[in-house]
Amino acid sequence: QVQLVESGGGLVQAGGSLRLSCVASGRAYSNYGMAWFRQAQGKEREFVAAVSRSGGNVYYANSVKGRFTISRDNARNTVYLQMNNLTPEDTAVYYCAVNSGGSVGPDSAGYERWGQGTQVTVSS
Repeated sequence: QVQLVESGGGLVQAGGSLRLSCVASGRAYSNYGMAWFRQAQGKEREFVAAVSRSGGNVYYANSVKGRFTISRDNARNTVYLQMNNLTPEDTAVYYCAVNSGGSVGPDSAGYERWGQGTQVTVSS
């Protein structure tokens, strides 16, 4: 089974940056569709960004477009989320997710494995 481990969260001031990483186990990582979701306290989990198997196609939620960048390194079984110009509204637990069939999209139901999450807190 695929296991995902996120890292890189923390406390940052508004306008600052963070880079999240998610390392996936499994030999077929290059076949996986990967995504980041987030869940703020008291709110539902929401889509942030996704990247196709090759990394050639990326997708973003409108709320992060232009500020966040998703990328992947298949040699390292790792997907990244570079977050710039953070605002307090970005405060949430960020989760990495995988679709072993390679599909990506904004629906969380399309992903069968999830990491434990990493907390991102943006102070004003």
